Amino acid sequence: MPSTQVEVRRTYPAEVEGAILDAVHDSLVAAFAIPIEDKHVRLVVHEPHRFAVPPTLRSPEAYTLVTIDCFAGRSVDAKRALYREVTDRLEVHGIPADHVTVVVRDIETANWGISGGHAACDLDLGFDIHV
Repeated sequence: MPSTQVEVRRTYPAEVEGAILDAVHDSLVAAFAIPIEDKHVRLVVHEPHRFAVPPTLRSPEAYTLVTIDCFAGRSVDAKRALYREVTDRLEVHGIPADHVTVVVRDIETANWGISGGHAACDLDLGFDIHV
């Protein structure tokens, strides 16, 4: 049940915003084997002057930060696959791969309150986090 935030420095048409969210979610489904219906992805649009990036980027307006809070347990190989999936899928929407940063924050299941206030470690999640 990753909770994901995508931060961008420009506005996109609504259909592109939806496609960006879908691209990131589909990357999680492919790399982390989460259920397709487990979709917790949000988009935050910053005004460029409020989101500093390296001045060396050729298209600074395209810089995209993807932060994924997830249950601890994914392997380094699964994370590598996720990074490739995200950059490949966002590139289709005009976001250069070298303008994407993906941050994965592993959080122990005891630190997630879900399903009506239960600790995730006490529940059958319905999927394996050790991929």
